Amino acid sequence: MAGETTNATQIVIPARTRVWLAPVGTPAPADATAAMGAGWYSVGLTSEDSLKFNEEPQFETVKSAQTDYPSRTFQTSDSATIEVDLQQWNGQNFKAVFGGGTITEVSPAGGGTGGKHYKFVPPRVGGRSEIAACIEVTDGGKHYRYVVPRAMQMEGVQNDLQKAKEAVLPLRLAVQGGDDSDAWYLLTDDPAFAPPTP
Repeated sequence: MAGETTNATQIVIPARTRVWLAPVGTPAPADATAAMGAGWYSVGLTSEDSLKFNEEPQFETVKSAQTDYPSRTFQTSDSATIEVDLQQWNGQNFKAVFGGGTITEVSPAGGGTGGKHYKFVPPRVGGRSEIAACIEVTDGGKHYRYVVPRAMQMEGVQNDLQKAKEAVLPLRLAVQGGDDSDAWYLLTDDPAFAPPTP
């Protein structure tokens, strides 16, 4: 029927999600299903209900004596964030969660013969680094990728170290932007996104 807008196939159930990170400037995937290129790495397992992409524009209003409603509303800024809890502890994930830092090999105390030991040092004030991010969402044959060319970890890290629960690494990325490129964009093969024909 003409004008019909009810379509249950357009409901998205994120059956699988993945989070990829890369150094800023790493070429992003060209479409929604192309293999992730060199330089991108998966953060691995994440807690099942933690992944969120938030976009939050900010507005100001102009009031006038002639109306009880705003005479004009204008946008003053925009912001977007990625939130996800990482379940895998490794060097790359630690550096992503703490905004950078260094990892070095250290000698075991007393010259022990056990396995290798490593030291992680978080970045100092002013030493945080930006990172590129890509969120993959799959629902059956539909694929979506949120691509963020530049982001930065801009929240503190709280590790809950409890005996009966896995300890996660909270990744909280703030999208960075500029006039010369898109701050973020979505790639998809979902036919519902096809522009209407004239």
